[in-house]
Amino acid sequence: MTGGFSRVIQGVWRLADPKLCIASTVPMVVSSAMAYKAIGSLDFFWLFLSFLGVYLIETGKNAVNEVVDYESGVDRYVTPEKRTPFSGGKKTIVDGLLTVNETKVIGVVTLLLAAAIGLYITFVREPRVLWIGIAGFLISIFYSLPPFKFCYRGLGEFAIGLTYGPLIMSGTYVVQTHTISLDILLVSMMIGFLIANVVWINQYPDYEADAKGNKRNWVVRLGKEKSLKVYALLYALAYISLFVAILFTRNPLLLLAMLSAPAAKRSVDVAKKYYNDIPRLIEANAKTIQVYQITGLTLTAAILLA
Repeated sequence: MTGGFSRVIQGVWRLADPKLCIASTVPMVVSSAMAYKAIGSLDFFWLFLSFLGVYLIETGKNAVNEVVDYESGVDRYVTPEKRTPFSGGKKTIVDGLLTVNETKVIGVVTLLLAAAIGLYITFVREPRVLWIGIAGFLISIFYSLPPFKFCYRGLGEFAIGLTYGPLIMSGTYVVQTHTISLDILLVSMMIGFLIANVVWINQYPDYEADAKGNKRNWVVRLGKEKSLKVYALLYALAYISLFVAILFTRNPLLLLAMLSAPAAKRSVDVAKKYYNDIPRLIEANAKTIQVYQITGLTLTAAILLA
């Protein structure tokens, strides 16, 4: 029984995936910095609940995605030579850490806890966060689940960009400031494009498995070579949105985010050269995450120093 409990804890930890919680941490930290500059303080109790609620939704989304990808065959179709830290989901079911039923229970429990936190924040702190929370909650559930199955129907990249960009940043901001500003939406665009690009390049190792399991994301629809153009375009859109944000916020220090550009260029160069060589492509996967992290740090610094 102890071994079973330990196994489940390991499975939950992998579903939560603290090393990749950076995806939701970046927009929340940047948004918190903007809130601090707007009102001169932060309420750390509500900030903690905001972080916890988002992390629980992310864990629940990962659990739902694990079940759907396992049952559709997508995760089981990933061959050993294509298996990387960026492919095949969290691998909790295929590695035997969790059963399908255990993963379902974890998904339901974490999503219900997230919903409870969201409703508490809505009724006690800020009613306007309700609609943002509902949108993020539904996108998380239907990212994999029917009838929508966003990630199976070419809408997963958009859903991720919208959620980790405008939704999380606006939600975090409104809980602290009780208002929404154009500035927060403009800055969130860069975050949204970059996290969508993380998802985009991470679909390359899973290309054959996704195609076999009828997971029709855009890399599968376009093919690996044509998808490289979109990969570069998403970077371009991210940096264009940065300059738009600079114009409207009148904060030239946001140019610090351009420090991520060399890593972005390197990731595109590697992807163009090795898109069919998964072991060598891993550098592009890692660099894309690095661009996202550098951007988050530099945006936060630029906002606080302005």
